[in-house]
Amino acid sequence: VVVEEGAGELGEELASAIGVRDDVDISSFSSTEDAVTAVERGTVQAAVVIPSGYDDDLASGEVVTVGFYSRPDARVYQTIVEAEVAEQASLVRAARFTVDQQGTGFDEALVKAIATAPEVSAVTVDVETAGESVFPASLGAFDLGASSQLVLFMFLTGLTGSAALIETRRLGVASRMLSTPTTAGTIVAGEGLGRYAVVMLQGLYILFATLLLFQVDWGDPLGAAAIMILFGAVCAGTAMLMGTLFKNDQQAGGVGVILGLGVAALGGCMIPIEFFSDTMTRVAHITPHAWALDAFAILVREDGTIADITLELAVLAAFAVVLITIAGFRLRRSMTTI
Repeated sequence: VVVEEGAGELGEELASAIGVRDDVDISSFSSTEDAVTAVERGTVQAAVVIPSGYDDDLASGEVVTVGFYSRPDARVYQTIVEAEVAEQASLVRAARFTVDQQGTGFDEALVKAIATAPEVSAVTVDVETAGESVFPASLGAFDLGASSQLVLFMFLTGLTGSAALIETRRLGVASRMLSTPTTAGTIVAGEGLGRYAVVMLQGLYILFATLLLFQVDWGDPLGAAAIMILFGAVCAGTAMLMGTLFKNDQQAGGVGVILGLGVAALGGCMIPIEFFSDTMTRVAHITPHAWALDAFAILVREDGTIADITLELAVLAAFAVVLITIAGFRLRRSMTTI
């Protein structure tokens, strides 16, 4: 801190106020040049210059500039200095107001301002929502985004699992298994359960991690479990279907990421469906994501139970049955025609 000669008592008080903070260690310099040089060399992180005539200018109502110099990584000290300057400025403004209204001297008015400042009530702001709120006030900080992230990453994990299925076909593992007493139906079921297990592990990890670390409210446990079970089946069916559509894992990997993110965005995983237009809301519901998110919304925001999401569960079950049936038929056909 540099307090130039003639800064006055207010300048000294400002320097002292900055220095009493626990997160600031004060060094005094005799000139601005010395302080700036110390900042440039890294001896100190920041420098404050309180100019000559500080008191007189404040008393006369003129604008006073307090110099501040810092290293690029030490701008946090600017906030500290600004806070102390603002606090002193509020007292000076109060004193100037008293001078203008009562005609007293500035010093006397400043003493009154300092004495009465602790008695002034802080300004409070009451916030009320006009109209109907989109989301309930009881919704936790992470409750809204947790379900969308769960749905997004379960689906992405399922799609990435299609690469392993493609490798199984490409390397002839499936054909060698068929040479054993193992039936094609058993192999298809095993491949599907493998994809399903991976997806469910991802979902359970996200669910329990958010529950323990961020206290996310998932609503009715039975309802949340039913959503995960059926949506996991949708993801497994999609992964199996992709595994039969592409010839190598590079194709599946590239398309899988684009498809996964695109469908998730359309289904409301990036932006809440409540912000969609009516047309986009209808379009979003061609995806299983939207139905899963609707079900979670009923559980979390409306305190619903599994009985309240029977429609959403039925749609997810229909998605799963269709995808798994088509994928199973194609996978069985691809293995038996090798």
